[in-house]
Amino acid sequence: MKQKETLLNTTGIDISEAIDEIGDAHVGTSHETPLREDAFEMDDDLKMELIEKHFKEIMHVLGLDLTDDSLKGTPRRVAKMFIKEVFSGLDPKNKPEVKLFENKYKYNEMLVEKDITFFSHCEHHFVPIYGKAHVAYISDGNVIGLSKINRIVQYFAKRPQVQERLTMQIGNELKEILGTEDVAVIVDAHHMCVSSRGVKDVNSSTVTSFYSGKFEDDEVKRGEFLKYISLQK
Repeated sequence: MKQKETLLNTTGIDISEAIDEIGDAHVGTSHETPLREDAFEMDDDLKMELIEKHFKEIMHVLGLDLTDDSLKGTPRRVAKMFIKEVFSGLDPKNKPEVKLFENKYKYNEMLVEKDITFFSHCEHHFVPIYGKAHVAYISDGNVIGLSKINRIVQYFAKRPQVQERLTMQIGNELKEILGTEDVAVIVDAHHMCVSSRGVKDVNSSTVTSFYSGKFEDDEVKRGEFLKYISLQK
């Protein structure tokens, strides 16, 4: 049997073990999604063609019979799903267009959009993350349509993610669009990398938060937001 190769860096540390440890520790390396500078030079059709080719090879290595009627279309389906659906949020061209409206009602209390369902994928193991996002903001003169909040959540969810980054990306995007510091985001999610592998805990969920402006400085405002999202339907 061929001896297992070990990846070592210049300090003699086993890189393969370090990589595994980082994944299991749920570590993120950047506030922005790590992308190469040439990430969008290749068009979607070519990306799907290449993903289909490589995923077919993965299936072959696993020993699957690609002549079987149930499996022979799988590489193409996976390629299309990656580009057109579950990772479509990687491409800036898919970013939702948001139109601002003047806050003619002079509504100066918080607006809360809660229980926004999202599906994402863990960037460490490429298995699903799914859950709910709760978002609030206080207008500084402008408002956006309610559905646009949902679309912003979906856009950032549809990419390989870690939950901390997803939460921050939603919050920072809303701050920039609305021109207000007063934004709050809470994400409550289940990670299949926890429930279907590793520790295999099917009951736990992960909660992350983003508070800015009045939500960060004012405990009463923050408490009001938390009370709203805990209301029973």
